[in-house]
Amino acid sequence: MVIEIKVMPGAKKDLYMEDGGRIKVYLTAPPLDGRANDALIRFLASHFGVRHGAIEIIKGLKSRNKVIKIEKL
Repeated sequence: MVIEIKVMPGAKKDLYMEDGGRIKVYLTAPPLDGRANDALIRFLASHFGVRHGAIEIIKGLKSRNKVIKIEKL
């Protein structure tokens, strides 16, 4: 499955939200040194019930708008 996500780093709490057909993920991790990307992968793995290795950021490593590939097992 491939999804488009808007990531909001530096939030008060981690949160997954669907807003008008768009997916937004709020993360407490700062957008420094890839910390927000790592936190996003951990958060999505927990949310979708898959292992960390099943999630890949295929577009938008340095952007808030990302394309994520999730392999369901």
